Amino acid sequence: MLSQLMRLFGFFSLVLVLVYWVNRAVSLFDRLIANGHSAAVFLEFTALTLPNVIRLVLPVSAFAAAVYVTNRLSSESELVAVQATGYSPMRLARAVAVFGVIVAVLISVLMHVLVPVSSAQLRQRTAEISENATARLLTEGEFLHPSDGVTFYIREITPEGELRDIYLSDRRGDRRASTYTAERALLLRGDEGPRLVMFDGMIQSLRDETRQLATTTFRDFTFDLGSVLEMADPGPRRLREVGTLELLTAPDAIARETDEDRAEVLYEAHARFTQAVKGLVAPLLGFSILLVGGFSRFGLWRQILGAIFAISVFEFLDNAAADAAQRGPGMWPLLYLPGVVGVGAAVVILWQAGRPRGRPRGAGAVA
Repeated sequence: MLSQLMRLFGFFSLVLVLVYWVNRAVSLFDRLIANGHSAAVFLEFTALTLPNVIRLVLPVSAFAAAVYVTNRLSSESELVAVQATGYSPMRLARAVAVFGVIVAVLISVLMHVLVPVSSAQLRQRTAEISENATARLLTEGEFLHPSDGVTFYIREITPEGELRDIYLSDRRGDRRASTYTAERALLLRGDEGPRLVMFDGMIQSLRDETRQLATTTFRDFTFDLGSVLEMADPGPRRLREVGTLELLTAPDAIARETDEDRAEVLYEAHARFTQAVKGLVAPLLGFSILLVGGFSRFGLWRQILGAIFAISVFEFLDNAAADAAQRGPGMWPLLYLPGVVGVGAAVVILWQAGRPRGRPRGAGAVA
């Protein structure tokens, strides 16, 4: 039974991750490739976003696997045969409990290790790519618009990296429009962002108020491309990028660094543990509810609907607990309440399923 659960769990996880990947990849591919980046960058960004979606998919996959396997074993009368040999519902649930623990361990690895590391790396790579002016501006013979009101053109790029015949129009100001032309230019990266150093050129500035054109020639002129490009500011770390141990041991320092409340810091730390608990609760609830119905020629569709309703109630309790935990630093224990309720409900349902059913009324009189 455990092997069947693991196989179906892997299948459902793969399907759900692929569905997300297709939806995510279309917009990500258009944005990266349109800015001149390679397919390797696209694959890197896709890989860095996968841990966060996998940790959301795993509890759903575990629930679907438990319901599917239990329904199939019941429809093929295997559960009835096993129970007839003396296996109680509690004993049958051991395989599901082991399966849930495995899923919980996988989610824990994602939440405590892979998601923080991948989120931090994704933020860093996003900032690096936004500063990579070469990929966005070094295109020969094409008018580019790196931002609203800005037009950039390069006639030729030499093998040495020198830009020939530069045209730069800056119309971002409401009262002034400037046009820069130069015979040669170099694109350099500085501490504060990329710089365009132009040689032997001219600046034409037109003021809308007076309609006067001012012309200035120069031997060399440096233009700050950081003001033209839409640069991504990495800023401070986000809570998702901080390690769990650091969140638990230094919540006040992390709150000041990330500009968040102490309650948000504690919520983020403990929510990583409760996310793993979902991997245990979801399959247990699905299995226990389907086991209540016993064998039926009409299938277990009522029990399946009941299991879906139960997991929906569990998610509602989890969301309510999350909202309450963020209201104050001392409210984080509420995050564990839905998990306790879910496991308790599964145990009660299994106990109820194992109780011997009473004889129908009148059976003694007939006998």
